[in-house]
Amino acid sequence: MKKKILRIVLLVGTLISLFYVPWVLVWAWILPLPNTVQEQVDEAINHGFDGMIVYVDEAGKPPAFYTGGWKNRENKIPADPKSLFKIASISKLYTAVAITKLAKDNHLSLDDTLAEYFPELVGRIENAEKITLKLMVQHRSGIPNFTDNPAYWENEQENGKKALEFVLDLPASFEPNKGYEYSNTNYLLLRNIIDKVLGYSHEQYIKEKILLPLELNNTFFSLNEVSIDDVMSGYYVGIEQDFKTNENGMLATAEDVGIFLRALNDGSVFEEGEKEIYSSIYEYKHGGLVPGYQSLAEYHEDIDAVIVQFINTTDFNGYEWNLSEITINRIVKILKRK
Repeated sequence: MKKKILRIVLLVGTLISLFYVPWVLVWAWILPLPNTVQEQVDEAINHGFDGMIVYVDEAGKPPAFYTGGWKNRENKIPADPKSLFKIASISKLYTAVAITKLAKDNHLSLDDTLAEYFPELVGRIENAEKITLKLMVQHRSGIPNFTDNPAYWENEQENGKKALEFVLDLPASFEPNKGYEYSNTNYLLLRNIIDKVLGYSHEQYIKEKILLPLELNNTFFSLNEVSIDDVMSGYYVGIEQDFKTNENGMLATAEDVGIFLRALNDGSVFEEGEKEIYSSIYEYKHGGLVPGYQSLAEYHEDIDAVIVQFINTTDFNGYEWNLSEITINRIVKILKRK
């Protein structure tokens, strides 16, 4: 009798869990693989994305661009491969390269501590005297992530101007170098350290050392530097608002991100001795996510290809992010099959 009851309970539990399965993800995953990247983009739009841009740079071939859906949903403007897009945390790659270059030039040491640059944070950020720059780059500092604080999102645009306040006096997530936790606070502090070391902005340094040498003329640090008409609209599931006018940091075209990622992986963004430093501290691909915008930038060595994927739809549950990962994985499979 007890076994029968247990079987019934398990069956009911299974049925309930199946009811809550995001079937769009299952469907996107099991569908037969299309023959072309454009067909995969069209398929992704049919799953519910508002708009999409994909850039593919395969060695020995001209870069290819694929689009689907809308640049602007309200005005029915089709997605444009030359649109500027908010790249969010992909910008961490640029910051990590800047830290690498400054370390090689002995402007700073990766073994320097947070307390050495900001002694006022001792006692306000736990373990500040033990947290090194290297640990911050690697997300192994234990400093809490300010975007994990619910209060931050009550007025994200205003709170972004005082983001550090949302982690002050909080307990560490773990002892330095005793765990891993992705934290935007690490890179907020690293950018501030670059500013302090140089005596001028990290934006200027990144522009001089990365953007200009690579001729990345369509990469910017703020909406203030661009025409808003050049920016792809951003949408959040269940909200009619266009998030395009929100300030969320760096913007770039898919091509500019692709050129940068190629240079990062083949080493041409570095000077002698820098690539070895970078390889010891950070990764060679990244994603980005802010309200209305999600992006993935990957390099696949086995096919010597860079893929950049921009999607202007996000949601609260993360289903759209999962769907974007399924989509780019299928694009990679299509490229490998060729």
